[in-house]
Amino acid sequence: MIQLFNVCKAYQRDQNALNEITLKIDKGEFVYLTGPSGAGKSTFLKLLYCAERPTRGQILVDGRNITRYGPSRIPFLRRNLGIIFQDFKLLTRRTVYENVAFPLEVQGRKRFEISKKVYQLLKSVGLEHRLNHFPLQLSGGEQQRVAVARALVVDPLILLADEPTGNLDPEVTMDIMELFKIANARGTTIVMATHDRNLIRQFPRRVVSLNAGRLTMDDQPLFKGQPL
Repeated sequence: MIQLFNVCKAYQRDQNALNEITLKIDKGEFVYLTGPSGAGKSTFLKLLYCAERPTRGQILVDGRNITRYGPSRIPFLRRNLGIIFQDFKLLTRRTVYENVAFPLEVQGRKRFEISKKVYQLLKSVGLEHRLNHFPLQLSGGEQQRVAVARALVVDPLILLADEPTGNLDPEVTMDIMELFKIANARGTTIVMATHDRNLIRQFPRRVVSLNAGRLTMDDQPLFKGQPL
């Protein structure tokens, strides 16, 4: 599903954000991406949705070499992805409902289908009562839940999540992890950047660790079949 071959990313000369990363993530896997601040986690995710290009190396997503994609092909790649940004990137002039509906509108879904799916997702994250509010009227945690709903609403082939539970209280975190569990059970491949070691212990899955741009650990849980 996702393959990286000797991938390097340098923002400045002789200073790599990622250095010689070779990694394979199979379809339907749930992978935690860990490491200290500045380790390269966000850069890793950005390469997968073509917000950044590797300085060297090849990246395959669903069998396609995305390092060869021109600007016109990137939107088609992203239609099959759910992306939860660390800074949310909500559309401030659109309501909560409109933000979550937007990816479905891009896909050309019918209005009644959009309405049903959006309401279901907002209810799942506890925000159905806020659907007519604008992002700046919400708390940071509420904005984060909107971003989660928007990423999941398209039933993505791959979910890329950058610290999706970072500003949430423990109860809401459990609710979000339950949504990820359901999506993963349906076949969505999940790559989740997180600092939360307690979360990883509570919901063991494969852990890939970065440090100073290098792959330092690739560890499977003791029981691969253990449910989230």
